[in-house]
Amino acid sequence: MTRIVLLNNVDHHDLSVAVTHGAAFGDAVNQVLVFATEWQDLQREYPILFRRMEDGRLQSVALVGLERDENLFLRDGAWHARYVPALHQRGPFSIGLTRTEDGSDGEPMIHVDLDHPRIVDRDTHTDAGGRQAVFLPHGGNTPYLENVSEVLRRIHAGVAANDALFDAFEAERLIEPVALEIILSETSKYTLEDFYTISGERLAALDGAALARLHAQGFLQLAFSAVASLSNVTRLIDLKTNRLPGA
Repeated sequence: MTRIVLLNNVDHHDLSVAVTHGAAFGDAVNQVLVFATEWQDLQREYPILFRRMEDGRLQSVALVGLERDENLFLRDGAWHARYVPALHQRGPFSIGLTRTEDGSDGEPMIHVDLDHPRIVDRDTHTDAGGRQAVFLPHGGNTPYLENVSEVLRRIHAGVAANDALFDAFEAERLIEPVALEIILSETSKYTLEDFYTISGERLAALDGAALARLHAQGFLQLAFSAVASLSNVTRLIDLKTNRLPGA
């Protein structure tokens, strides 16, 4: 169940949010929906892959584990990486469009799900280091809420750019299917299928006109980021190996 309302500093002046990470907050997953607006941060930590949705559209995901419900970056209530994907930073907050008097979409505004598991009541006994206030005592935004606002802007912009980005990649024939076969030992093997990626070979072979088209749209660097991110598969293998019995 959700109870999503427009955030304001009157009704929610004493609102606090749990900022630790764990399965209770939906962090125990092996892949995370991500957006092109965060690829340059993501590519330093995770493999970025693409999935084709039922409607044929492509979406990007960051791979964080090899098994179902496995997040190899999750340990002791923390997400151990230099960058946490935006959907797992936003907490109980989302962007919603208000309606104007004529029924058209208004300005995007921050909403909060008051039934979200991260919501902490003022009287709840939770380690103060594991929660953040949303508003200052006088009603202004806390640094935490300012950061959430930036995360939400990044998500909002990423959603808006998604279709144009993948249309451009497909127009240049850069998208190709990929299957990852990971062998840790004779008894520990993983095959990750139904993914797509950017073809590094085709990207390197693009002519000047194609490179200019991608650059003009702001997509060329993103293509290189996606390709570079695949080197992080090795990091996932190392993290998984360290969790194996006897490691």
